[in-house]
Amino acid sequence: MLEGWLKTPHWRDWWGEPEVELSYIRDMVEGRDTTRPFVFMVDGIPAGYIQYWFVSDHLEEPWLTKAPCLAQVPADSIGVDMSIGDAANLSRGLGSTVLRAFTERLRAEGHGTIVIDPDISNKRAVRAYEKAGFRPLHVSRESSGGADTEVLIMVQHIPESGPRTTARPADD
Repeated sequence: MLEGWLKTPHWRDWWGEPEVELSYIRDMVEGRDTTRPFVFMVDGIPAGYIQYWFVSDHLEEPWLTKAPCLAQVPADSIGVDMSIGDAANLSRGLGSTVLRAFTERLRAEGHGTIVIDPDISNKRAVRAYEKAGFRPLHVSRESSGGADTEVLIMVQHIPESGPRTTARPADD
């Protein structure tokens, strides 16, 4: 299933070579990588892929050369990546809904700063991430497969609750 998704155009635009990406996911599943992979479901049907990774595990080479933006976020941050499985489900609000629910789960587990790093030209993803509460933090040039790309680092903004009020009985 994942291999099939990785071979589709909307994945190939933003992910690497399918076999390489599958080997990374195997490493995650088998415990050789600390990234946590998930397939998310809608009505019991696999609908996409989402993962979270620990920024602190990537604050060394070769990661800092490939992604210097990592030095711009707190070391205890969690990074998130995701893609919708079937292209027919793009631009329907699924990505922002899933991402919001996933980050709520991460926060409930005690994770504070959550970042996501879309290619700046991936306008559909940027819009979905904004709908899920992420805001631009930093633009970085990164190297991937010999090509330089601009990556937008986004951090999830958690709205503060409104002013607190208390009710007291009125004086007679």
